[in-house]
Amino acid sequence: MVVSALLELVLAPLDGDPRPLGDWLTTFHLATVALDPYTNESSWILGTAKRILDDFRGADVRVNFLVTADAEGARSFLGPLADEFLVFVDPDRTVVKGLGLTMLPAFVFVRLDGTVHAAAEGWNPIEWRAVAESIAEVTAWTKPVIPTATDPLAFAGTAIDSLP
Repeated sequence: MVVSALLELVLAPLDGDPRPLGDWLTTFHLATVALDPYTNESSWILGTAKRILDDFRGADVRVNFLVTADAEGARSFLGPLADEFLVFVDPDRTVVKGLGLTMLPAFVFVRLDGTVHAAAEGWNPIEWRAVAESIAEVTAWTKPVIPTATDPLAFAGTAIDSLP
């Protein structure tokens, strides 16, 4: 997707008014973990995703979850994480598709200029580590350890178009 079109994608937070992606990038980059609450694969990675996003909380990046459900579904799936993190809802998958994703879960780094600088789909620790290293390099932050002993084994994820 062209950067200008990407900047026009509307992100709808759980609490607040929907705004174009460009409005969310005025001060900080985005470190996004995209999840589908109706798949086992997204639930398997939730603890790992929380740990990785927690590691970037002090960096010049806005850590967040992007959940392909309505607000009620996102809150139900995330539980207390819905109050700990910025959460965007994307029930029609417009944003995840606009980001160029085809599989969930995914880890995406969007820079201030609206470019998708790095992305990993499914859970491949080496690919998620590469996204984390990109974030750390751009923000001059420390890299989280990926994987850890508590992380799941690698899995492919679920195709966005096959999701309910």
